[in-house]
Amino acid sequence: MTKQKTIARPVSITDVGLHTGKKVTMRLVPAMPNQGIVFVRTDLEGKPEIEASAELVSDTMRGTTLEKNGVRINTVEHVLAAITGMDLDNVIIELNASEVPIMDGSAMPFVELIEKAGIVEQDAEREEYIVKENISYIDPESGSEMILMPAEKFQVTSMVDFGTKVLGTQNAYLRDISEFKEHIAGARTFSFLHELEMLLRNGLIKGGNLNNAIVFVDKEIDNATMELLKKAFGRDDIEVKPNGILNNLTLRWPNEAARHKLLDIIGDLTLVGTKIRGKIIANKPGHKINVAFAKKLRKIIKKEKRDNVPNIDLNAPPLFDLIEIRKRLPHRHPFLLVDKIYELTDKYVIGVKNVTFNEFFFPGHFPAEPVMPGVLILESMAQTGGILVLDTVEDPENYLTYFLKMNNVKFKRKVHPGDTLILKAELLEPIRRGICHMQAYAYANNKLVAEAEMVAQIVHKDKIKN
Repeated sequence: MTKQKTIARPVSITDVGLHTGKKVTMRLVPAMPNQGIVFVRTDLEGKPEIEASAELVSDTMRGTTLEKNGVRINTVEHVLAAITGMDLDNVIIELNASEVPIMDGSAMPFVELIEKAGIVEQDAEREEYIVKENISYIDPESGSEMILMPAEKFQVTSMVDFGTKVLGTQNAYLRDISEFKEHIAGARTFSFLHELEMLLRNGLIKGGNLNNAIVFVDKEIDNATMELLKKAFGRDDIEVKPNGILNNLTLRWPNEAARHKLLDIIGDLTLVGTKIRGKIIANKPGHKINVAFAKKLRKIIKKEKRDNVPNIDLNAPPLFDLIEIRKRLPHRHPFLLVDKIYELTDKYVIGVKNVTFNEFFFPGHFPAEPVMPGVLILESMAQTGGILVLDTVEDPENYLTYFLKMNNVKFKRKVHPGDTLILKAELLEPIRRGICHMQAYAYANNKLVAEAEMVAQIVHKDKIKN
């Protein structure tokens, strides 16, 4: 298995935001294993955090915007592409404004910043989604299409057709993530003149200049437009070059636009939250379809995890038997509802509860058709998760675990006497200040019977107040 990676030390960079024009300092900070990519607004009270998740995307009009509890981060795609392109898993991105700095309009400044910080391997296994069959998505409005198919490694093909004389059909390829820095990272953002003119007239790209965006001239420039451009960019020598772009920039590749679209795909699909082993083919990609596909992929991955019954040998010696579990959990009969632990890592735990007819609840819970109460299935899941949480402290016998919240609780099937519950709980984010956020599943007869998202807190017995 491949290990997770983060940066070796904090590094920072300062520039303006493309759309706001405001000066912003971005600081990359090493993150804990399994923490993922998290944005932090250091300029706001409480320093609110926003996870790099497709579910938190609120806008894709002129870049990808994340929003949580009213707090926004604009134009996240380039720094996310750099993080994925440099094969990182866990990074904290601190910003003292609402937008990632635009720099030269590519991901290269962020790649160089990561190289300056250094990359370190972490003591945790990397999660990877291995594509087993084709997954596709079509935007009915634009006709844009994305297909993800099985492959030996992460690959991307970007096919674009802009339908103009100055910029027609282009393709770009990434055959291995190791090629990102040399072939993709330096591709800069671009705009057509008719789009730029509209944005400038509406004050929507206050941080733009001729150094951070390629402008393809797809219309005649009249005097009014020329004066608008001169004023916006603070230059008197603006002109159209023979290849149809405004002056002061030389294309780094003939297909730089297609390469930048590929860069955006990598950045937006970082919001899936899992490394992907498969080949993406994108036809007319854009932030809208990139994010829609990322959301679809997240749902598929979540469903496959949920339906993936843990493969354990119930006849093999467990990692923890009931005696060892009693040492770690404070529960006692009749409320000790996990019998064995078979697997325990820093991210997940798998346990078993044997449901017998002698359970205390069966005589009174539907006696004519005995069914294990759903709340006790949840308790079994929670106690299994408690083993995971308490494994992070040296003296688990001196701690208690309390529920704080449960979300998305679903009961799929009934559990009867004689069933064996296989219980799995996995961390959704690192444990902080004793707070544990988990996704838990219960299976019986090779089928999912219950699932829930749980938040719990471990508290030392000496700190408990009556």
